[in-house]
Amino acid sequence: MTEELKPIGLLLAAGAGTRFGGRKLLAPLSDGTPLGIAAARHLRAAVADCIVVVGPAERTLTPLFRAEGLRVVECPDAAQGMGHSLACGVAASRFASGWIVALADMPWIAPDTIRTVAATLSAGAPLAAPIHHGRRGHPVGIAAEFRQELQQMSGDAGARHLLRRESARLVTIPCDDPGVLRDVDSPADLPSLSRPS
Repeated sequence: MTEELKPIGLLLAAGAGTRFGGRKLLAPLSDGTPLGIAAARHLRAAVADCIVVVGPAERTLTPLFRAEGLRVVECPDAAQGMGHSLACGVAASRFASGWIVALADMPWIAPDTIRTVAATLSAGAPLAAPIHHGRRGHPVGIAAEFRQELQQMSGDAGARHLLRRESARLVTIPCDDPGVLRDVDSPADLPSLSRPS
């Protein structure tokens, strides 16, 4: 199978992290790894070809992501919302059979969970996502049939409208991985930052 027939990992890392106070993806986890890099490593461990979308003029994270083996795509309109970043990443991977869309502020998703989503997409599912305790989580697998719609995404909703509209075609994958629901919005979400000094 050639690379062009495989899904691509697409890590969205262009958010400003304003609720966190800025520079969120560089905040350390308990082992010292920046949370954005931990998310990148887990995606890269599960999907051979990965792209990360960063904001314009991002200088600190770009070399770190490249060192992890991800291709870096700069999105000039990232400040306008996640939809723009998603569209940018899809446009930069036009030969993909689909995308495993992951968020860089979700560093606790197990690589095996990501592999299962990718395998479900590769097996023919138009849409795929893990489900934990009845709640849909990330990453989300999206097949290439939605390429044109993804390239026209804008605003901050990302692919939520697509997933709602096509809910009957979404293959959900039960899992025991709480990381699929756990993101970082504020320093209190990181044990390494919320402990008293």
